[in-house]
Amino acid sequence: MEFEGYCVKQKKRTKAKDAQEVTMKNGRKALKGVCSECGTVMFKILGTK
Repeated sequence: MEFEGYCVKQKKRTKAKDAQEVTMKNGRKALKGVCSECGTVMFKILGTK
């Protein structure tokens, strides 16, 4: 799965690869992946529970 998110290292929006849906401690869902350009971990918080 892929998603587009903000890469903090490059300071721009890029595509993330190897995305997985995770659940945070507070119960909210998020996507966690790796930047396709530099390899930095990217995190995108999804809507409510």
